[in-house]
Amino acid sequence: MDLTERLTYRRIFIFWGPLALTWLMMAFEQPFLIAFIARLGDAKFNLAAFGIAGSFAMIIEAPIIMLMSASTALVTGQHSYRKLKRFTDILNAGITGIQLIFLIPPVFNFVVIDLMEVPAEIARLAHIALAIFLPWAASIGYRRFYQGILIRNNLTRRVTYGTMVRVSVIILVGLLLYTAGIKGAYVGAGAMSLAVLSEAVATRMMVSGTLKALLKKEDTENSNLTLRSILRFYFPLALTSILSLGVHPFVTFFLGRSYMAVESLAVLPVVSSLVFIFRSLGLSYQEVNIALIGKNKQNYPVLRNFAVYLGLLVTVLISILAFTPLADLWFVNISGLSSELTELSYVPLKIMILLPAFTVLLNFQRSVLIINGTTGPISRATALELIGIILTMLVCVVFLNLIGAVAAAIAFVAGKGLSNIYLTPKQRGAVAAWRHATLK
Repeated sequence: MDLTERLTYRRIFIFWGPLALTWLMMAFEQPFLIAFIARLGDAKFNLAAFGIAGSFAMIIEAPIIMLMSASTALVTGQHSYRKLKRFTDILNAGITGIQLIFLIPPVFNFVVIDLMEVPAEIARLAHIALAIFLPWAASIGYRRFYQGILIRNNLTRRVTYGTMVRVSVIILVGLLLYTAGIKGAYVGAGAMSLAVLSEAVATRMMVSGTLKALLKKEDTENSNLTLRSILRFYFPLALTSILSLGVHPFVTFFLGRSYMAVESLAVLPVVSSLVFIFRSLGLSYQEVNIALIGKNKQNYPVLRNFAVYLGLLVTVLISILAFTPLADLWFVNISGLSSELTELSYVPLKIMILLPAFTVLLNFQRSVLIINGTTGPISRATALELIGIILTMLVCVVFLNLIGAVAAAIAFVAGKGLSNIYLTPKQRGAVAAWRHATLK
C-alpha cells in the first residue's frame, strides 16, 4: 500500500525515525568532542578557538549544503549526473579556494583580531584549527551530492550507514588525539575533518552500484540540463544556506566585543550543541512532510498535528534538562566545564528552550512552501532571521552590555521567532490554495 494512503501517526513515526536518528547522531558529535576539549589544557581558550574555527568552517560550507536536494531532484540519468557532478566539482574547488585565501595570516588576523577583536592567543589556536578543517567543506559537498542519488533511488538506509561511519571515526580519532595530548581545538577540528572525509568515501562506495546503472540510463526529465540552468535552480537554495549559516561569524564578532568575551566564546558552543540535539528532531521533519503529504495534500492535518506534538515534546524535554539538576550533569560531568563556565551556561540554556519548537515549526512551514512551489519566502525569512539576530546582538552587547552568551541566546530566539512569524501567513496562504483547488 502507498505510504501516503491512510496515514497514521505510527506510519509517520516509522518513516521519520531513521531520519531523526541520522540527525541525532550528527548532533551528538560536537558535545562528544567538547567533552574532550574541556578536559585538556587551557580549556577556556581551546573551546573558544574551536567555536570560532567551527563558525567559519560552517559559513564556508554553506554554498554546498543544498547539493543533496539538487542531486535528489535533478540526477535522472547519465547526462544530468555528469553535469551536476561538474557543477559540484567547481563549487567544491571554489569554496576550498576561499578557505585557503582566508587562511592567509594577514587576511585571517585582520578579520579575527582587528575586526572581531578576538584575543591573539585564541586567534592563533583558531587559525590552525581552521587549517585542519580544510578538507571539511569539499568532503561534505561530495557526500551530499552522492547522498541525493541514494535518496532518489530509495536507498535512504545507506545515508544512515554513512552517518554511522562518520560518528565511529569521530569517536575513534577523538580518543586517539585526546590520549596523544594534542591541543583541544586541534582535537575537535581533526576528528571532524577526518570523520566527514571518511563518510564521503563510504558514501561513494555505497553508491557505486547505483552509479553503474545510472550511467547506462538516458535522461528522460533533465536531458537539456546545463551548468547555467543548474545555477539558476541552485542559487536560491544556496542563498538560504548562506544566510542561515552566515550568522555565526556575526555572532562571534559581537561575542568578541561583549562583556565576559572569552568566557562567552567558550560557553556558547557548549550550550548551542546541547540545544542542537533537541533541534535536530525538527530539522529531520521537513522531508517527512514533503514525502507523505499525498497527491491531493490529504495528509496535511495529520502531519501538522504530528509537528505540533513533536514541538511540545522537544520543549518539555529540554525544559526538564534546563530547569533541573540534569543541567549540572550535562555541563559538569559530561561536558567537563569548570564551575565558572558551568555557572555561565545556565541562563543561555534556559533562554533557548523555545528554539527546538521554533525549529520544528520553521521546517514544517518551509516544507509546505516547497510543496506549493513558492520557495522565495524561505530565503526572505532566513534573511529576516539574520537581520533580527544581528540587531538583537547590537542592542544587547553595545547598549545593554549583557554577557555575550546571554545576548546570543536572546538573539537566536528572537531571530528564529521573526522567521516563524513571517512565514505563518505564507504557510496559511499555501494551505488555503490547496483547499480551494480541491473544491474545484
